[in-house]
Amino acid sequence: MLDIETIKSNGLCSGCGLCAGIRGHHKSAICMEVSDKGFHRPVATDRICETDLRLINQVCPGLNIEHDSPRQAEDYDPIWGPLLKARLGWSTDQALRRNASSGGALSAILLHLLESGEIDYVLQTAASSQLPLRNALVTSTGREDVYEAAGSRYAPSSPLEDIEACLSAPGRFAFVGKPCDVAGLRRLSKFVPSVDQKIPIMIAFMCAGVPSYRGTSAVLKQMGVADESDVVSFRFRGDGWPGFATAVLSDGSERRLDYNSSWGAILNRHLQFRCKICPDGTGEFADITCADGWYLDEAGRPVFDEREGRSVILTRTEKGEACVLRAISSGHVQAEQVDLATLKAMQPFQARRKGHVLPRLAAMALVGRKLPRFRGLALRYSLKGLRAKEIVRSFGGTLRRLLTNRSEQV
Repeated sequence: MLDIETIKSNGLCSGCGLCAGIRGHHKSAICMEVSDKGFHRPVATDRICETDLRLINQVCPGLNIEHDSPRQAEDYDPIWGPLLKARLGWSTDQALRRNASSGGALSAILLHLLESGEIDYVLQTAASSQLPLRNALVTSTGREDVYEAAGSRYAPSSPLEDIEACLSAPGRFAFVGKPCDVAGLRRLSKFVPSVDQKIPIMIAFMCAGVPSYRGTSAVLKQMGVADESDVVSFRFRGDGWPGFATAVLSDGSERRLDYNSSWGAILNRHLQFRCKICPDGTGEFADITCADGWYLDEAGRPVFDEREGRSVILTRTEKGEACVLRAISSGHVQAEQVDLATLKAMQPFQARRKGHVLPRLAAMALVGRKLPRFRGLALRYSLKGLRAKEIVRSFGGTLRRLLTNRSEQV
């Protein structure tokens, strides 16, 4: 078993908060704090008993991303994971479609679930009402809440740090989170039956990694914002597609930065190390995964000009598929099937991401780092999709970072 400090020092923590959320015998022995490098990290405030530490080691998504058995079934795609249907769609609510980051299909599915009575509320991450540059877990019970929470949040979040309290509260809810958040919940369900009873559906969005708060500060600096305390609202995307990173200052003025400049040139340079070795950017353990359905140029490459938003919608379980069909039937979502070749062109980073995992893990092993347990994910198959030069570069780059910076964030 690995203790909390060992998990962090080996760069395996994703900051999801699950270890703090599992109160067990240790009650409040773990709390989430912001590290000096701008990430959410657990801190042990008291001794954690062996029983609780064993459970943490079994469910921590930083340590464990694995299917119960090797997936060779027809519904498992080695790139995209469990897959029943792939669609391209959007919210029929035009205001919601514009406000969301990528067509609003995820938000529209949530509205269907709420209005049909299939759930009582949604747990999702949104901008903090007190600290606009930070994230907070919010409860959405209707359209206004879902509308306000829509949009990507490219900064740390720990939506599982109060999961025990959420599971004890009245009502059933849908959970929306990063792939690692959903993977952690899915593993917790094997040990805590109330997870499946309280959460009838889990939805993930594709994730390219979690930037630190330093990334947010760098975006604001590029915008020309001199004093972060002067920001009264901040969004990373949305209000168009892909939309602009937008800061509203106390005097009512706005500062904006386009998607390529904010995410492409700044934020993705501030990712935590665990995201560099992530084998599940596509949310394999969710019932439904949504993502950007980028338009393609004549060469078949994604373009990021402002357009009407479109969402990729992947259904992974029978109940996820049934939910999407009901959302389409109820008129909340408009969608059409998309072939996997087009999906691969729309999401080229995610299509190749798994292939980089094994060479990066090899670099970790070479320098004596503790390794996570990644099983049943077709990583060897994905490795075959990379050229030899890419494999060498992935291994060498990781090794160089590990040797240069031996702290947890490399």
